[in-house]
Amino acid sequence: MAPLQDMAVVVDEWFDGERRHREATTFLIREGRIAEIAPGDRSASLVIPGTPIERGGFLMPGLVDAHVHLFLDGKPTDTATRSAHLKQSVEDLTDAARASARQSMACGITLVRDAGDRYGINNRIRDESRSGAAGLCHVRSGGLGVKRPKRYGAFMARDVTDEAAIRESVAELAKSSDEIKLILTGIIDFDAGAVTDEPQFELADTRLVVETARAHGRTTFAHCSGIKGLRIAAQAGVGSIEHGFFMDRETLAVMRDKQIAWTPTFCPVHFQWAHPEAAGWSPNTIGNLRRILDSHAEHLRLADEMGAPLLLGTDAGSMGVEHGHALFDEIDRYLEAGIALERVIAAASSVPRKHFGHSNALLTRGSPFDAVLLPVSPFGDPQALRKPSRVWKRATVHAAT
Repeated sequence: MAPLQDMAVVVDEWFDGERRHREATTFLIREGRIAEIAPGDRSASLVIPGTPIERGGFLMPGLVDAHVHLFLDGKPTDTATRSAHLKQSVEDLTDAARASARQSMACGITLVRDAGDRYGINNRIRDESRSGAAGLCHVRSGGLGVKRPKRYGAFMARDVTDEAAIRESVAELAKSSDEIKLILTGIIDFDAGAVTDEPQFELADTRLVVETARAHGRTTFAHCSGIKGLRIAAQAGVGSIEHGFFMDRETLAVMRDKQIAWTPTFCPVHFQWAHPEAAGWSPNTIGNLRRILDSHAEHLRLADEMGAPLLLGTDAGSMGVEHGHALFDEIDRYLEAGIALERVIAAASSVPRKHFGHSNALLTRGSPFDAVLLPVSPFGDPQALRKPSRVWKRATVHAAT
């Protein structure tokens, strides 16, 4: 990487995080921030001679993957290789997390939210990314989540048994985690085509997690699918619902009213539908997967129409869900569901930054220069998003894929 204190970027058009601008524009960058945004090619009048000038077809904010597990490797799809990965030393898993953060950065993703691991690797990589470690995207860390004993989530959460344990654990985790992760439900039984187990937490204890986290200056995000768990999560006022399969209109209305965000994570289920041989699924289960995906797309479309905040996240690290590259597959699912490209890119850039409390979520004067340069506009070809020519994190240029 090469630090750039002053530079200019001249583009044919750009997206500020909310709106497309179809005119040529010059961006002047000083000390890692946008100092000027001027119409037209103003490089001759604005730029001091000798200052580097980049040119391209389209500029946009750095992308955000709002749900990943950095220490997991999503590329292998056979059970033996995935199991062997988890048996590695913590240092080897940390190296894998660094590789995931670098790969995300090379794809144009300048920020990820890590959704939990039991080793504290996500906190470590977050701290390294803040210190300027080479090629790492920014990391927002969910640290270690909370769950019930003998229930799903051991690889990313600690057990809490009662109210006292909830208060104690959330208070302790808030010291090192950017958000508090709650494992509210288990995983989908694809053979049954449903979430078959009961929620791990009742409404009162879910509210206790939310309120305790809030008292310690932290928001919450809940691993949750199935209508019983979804209604608990929405009524308790969690910050965001992750996955959210088997959503319904009533829950979306509560989410809209409370501005609870939704990160739908199509990628893991879509991969298993598209590659059923990887999991050995029967024709009946393949049909269940397709019905689940179709319902998910329908409710995504409804959430967009109703005004529930949407965050684009992939669950990268899951089987077949590769860090960095999966974000563009998730974008394809949003587009297939009928979401307008402007809103899809916002869900993958400015909306999560605002949700995370960033004061500068858009490409505006004074904002840090986290940005992606593309050769052509994705509004002409959405697949252009997969081919960044430059990626900047705080005006430091990194090699793109």
